Amino acid sequence: MLKIGAHMSTSKGFYKIPEATRNIDGNTFQIFSHSPRTWKVKQPKESDIIKFKEKMKEFNISFDDVLVHSGYLINLATPNDENWKKSINLMTEELKITNMLGIKYFNVHPGSHLGEGEKYGYDRIAKALDIILEELKGLNVVILLENVAKKGGNIGWNIEQLGEIIKRSNFSDKLGITYDTCHGFDSNYDIRDKDDVKRLLDEIEKYIGLDKFKMIHLNDSKFPLGAGKDRHEFIGKGEIGLAGFETFLSFDEIVRLPMHLETPGGDEEHAEDIKVIKTIFDSNKIKIQ
Repeated sequence: MLKIGAHMSTSKGFYKIPEATRNIDGNTFQIFSHSPRTWKVKQPKESDIIKFKEKMKEFNISFDDVLVHSGYLINLATPNDENWKKSINLMTEELKITNMLGIKYFNVHPGSHLGEGEKYGYDRIAKALDIILEELKGLNVVILLENVAKKGGNIGWNIEQLGEIIKRSNFSDKLGITYDTCHGFDSNYDIRDKDDVKRLLDEIEKYIGLDKFKMIHLNDSKFPLGAGKDRHEFIGKGEIGLAGFETFLSFDEIVRLPMHLETPGGDEEHAEDIKVIKTIFDSNKIKIQ
């Protein structure tokens, strides 16, 4: 069964998300645990958590298929000590909320070294992750490092870099990855080509292990291959295109994973993108059986 959904707004409450997901014909989703543009975290009420869990069961959505995305301010690679500590503290609180909601997976961009170099970035991120995971040893949450667009001092624009971070952590068993199709396309992973999808999967197996490949952000790209712009587009309307997603979704290693749209627009537009993906999936089924 295809696991497909979108990033959903929590403005009306966490408990509204499962039904809203089903209303766009999804069976998984991604959310923020609080406003992503602030350092302040508002803890959810116990009553809201209970209602959320009840609705998850009512609408038959697996807690293991959904994803919490970190706030935008977190940078675990920053050389600025104040912001590094604030990032650690914020992520720790976000992970606690993730655990309260009963969600297993938490997604974070590794960060930017801001000119200090890749090795500095790897060590800085791994150290931050170790501090966080040491404090939260008892929580059943797995942190997924997301590949990012190749620009500036970003760490994690290729698979080997994500592997370097995981290798340096004392808690590698609590780490995995999310693959973003737009970010990957920005960084010269051309999923329009079967051989390049194979290259991607081979790199994941070599540097990380396919068992740690847990989630996909499914986004088309407004800009051409290797542009490094990080501008998401509707499925089939960008440079990856319908044929590109047909190729990408023809691999068993891909279609078995939960996929979350981060394409433009709201629920109505996401419902349309989900229709497109399901049509591609249905046309591919004969090929991948």
